[in-house]
Amino acid sequence: MEELFQSLGRAVLANFLSWDSRLSFVYLAATVLLVYGLWIYRGRPKTFLRWVFPSSVYLHKSNIVDIKIFIFNIVFGVLGFFAFVSFTTAFSHSTMMTLVEWFGQPGVPIEITLWRTVVATVIMVLTLDFCVYWAHYIHHENRFLWPFHALHHSAEVLTPLTSYRNHPVFLLIRKVIFSIVVGFVQGVMLFAFIGEISVLTIGSANAGFVIFNMLGSNLRHSHIWLSYGPVLEHIFISPAQHQIHHSSAPKHHNKNYGSIFAFWDWMFGTLYIPDGHEILEFGIADGEGNVIEQPHPTLFAALFHPFVEIWQKLKAPKGIAPSKTGTPEKTRSGTTQSS
Repeated sequence: MEELFQSLGRAVLANFLSWDSRLSFVYLAATVLLVYGLWIYRGRPKTFLRWVFPSSVYLHKSNIVDIKIFIFNIVFGVLGFFAFVSFTTAFSHSTMMTLVEWFGQPGVPIEITLWRTVVATVIMVLTLDFCVYWAHYIHHENRFLWPFHALHHSAEVLTPLTSYRNHPVFLLIRKVIFSIVVGFVQGVMLFAFIGEISVLTIGSANAGFVIFNMLGSNLRHSHIWLSYGPVLEHIFISPAQHQIHHSSAPKHHNKNYGSIFAFWDWMFGTLYIPDGHEILEFGIADGEGNVIEQPHPTLFAALFHPFVEIWQKLKAPKGIAPSKTGTPEKTRSGTTQSS
């Protein structure tokens, strides 16, 4: 038991020390500096701490549930429930061996240069972001997957911890998608680069994701509006665009699935670019924007309500529409937030 608690302590601490975590102290410090600049630019509307940490957001019941889910998923991971779906390396090796069987053994290894390292880094960032887009898309569009992702959208206020407000089933499915797609791409790269690839890293993390996190990824789940403008928002997803993804307004439903890059949404017709600062409401709503009562008020409800919804869908007679909380296109609503 003592060993388990030590493992849990290390796992919690890793979220604040690891370069792979958005909650790393480095990224949080960069976010505070960015927000401080926005606060000055916007005329210091109130004291800095009250502007950044409003009690209406951070003491909200929704945020308390976020904290509980965050801790639960750490426990879930420490107990090994995510490990069996993480098979990226095995799939990568299998892909490379298949290519060797088809095309023969590659020749002399290619020299690892800065240019090839940059190319490999960009390929991996694009691959991972492409996975995020499609994992996100199918959870919105499939009525049996949506209840698991609805937990994330039922957040009535947004804080950096909301990024971790995910059902374990959603995380498991996403890991399977990542393992297959990323494993395949890595296998192809290993074959093409003849057995070895190298990506630019900062503190053991892919340099592309470090830059992404340093430039305000934590504002995507926050009450602070930051738009990049219409030109850049065709290329990169701004914090404002992701907040819009959480909006209860029907015009925002099923928009801006991307994480880093907006051109996936642009390519597949799911991009929404705001004309200016929009006042948003977050949470779950029906297709007309009518508020639906919070389906996940507790940790227990957050974990088990999705299974109840799916059971109801399976039992519903043919021709009878499922409840509005269970349809993929019915999302959002909640508490008004503005910067």
